[in-house]
Amino acid sequence: MQTPPNILTIAGSDSGGGAGIQADLKTIMALGGYGMSVIAALTAQNGQGVTGIHAPDPDFVALQLCTVLDGFPVAAAKTGMLFSAPIIKAIAPILRKRDFPLVVDPVSISQSGSVLLQEDAVKALVQEILPGCDLLTPNRPEAEMLTNMTIDNLDDAAAAGEKLLQMGARAVLIKGGHMESNVVVTDCLCMEGQAPKHLPQAKVETVNNHGTGCTLSAAIATGLGKGLPLQVAVTRAQEFLNLALRRSYSPGNGCGPVNHSAGLNLQGI
Repeated sequence: MQTPPNILTIAGSDSGGGAGIQADLKTIMALGGYGMSVIAALTAQNGQGVTGIHAPDPDFVALQLCTVLDGFPVAAAKTGMLFSAPIIKAIAPILRKRDFPLVVDPVSISQSGSVLLQEDAVKALVQEILPGCDLLTPNRPEAEMLTNMTIDNLDDAAAAGEKLLQMGARAVLIKGGHMESNVVVTDCLCMEGQAPKHLPQAKVETVNNHGTGCTLSAAIATGLGKGLPLQVAVTRAQEFLNLALRRSYSPGNGCGPVNHSAGLNLQGI
């Protein structure tokens, strides 16, 4: 059997299992990678909301990262909820020395509306993590926050993507899940020196959409870790997420997660 690529997630833990580190590791495994984690925050969370957040000491977050990098050849990594400016400033110098692709999901607000990124962390994210990242994956509110622009349509998304490229990201995927559409969800992929690419997927009507952004970015990172070209990694990640949404269910109260095992053959297990 071919050895799976080592994929690293640097993000927050979701005690409800649907987003964050838990969603990332499920996605990485489902797509044939070996998942590793650096936990930047702990959340007390379920399908109804976030009731508390506890952040470890920034030096310990950096120690987790250094220890993983010392022990494993990393094929690709992603960041999710980084929570605070001190945590971002602790890990950024380490990530700048990387020799693998980095996907940055600028997680700021949960599906339930809870704030997951402290106010001073936004500036640190823009200055320390965004420049040089291989792909930035904001949703509409996150892209508006980062660019101070209003995004109402795909032309606006392309303009915001161009601004984020100018801010230092090597590529930007502005997700279309918050755009008004009854039929399709269209993500906008912006890459340096190329015209914006519109990447549509059929819209899935479900309340079980917890962890969609985490899942998509982890799937893209896994594809990049397997050596796929960026656009191919993005479109395959879209397909994985779309299937996971179509087969989602509610394991508990409130908003359920996407079904990360939707594409696996679990018969006989």
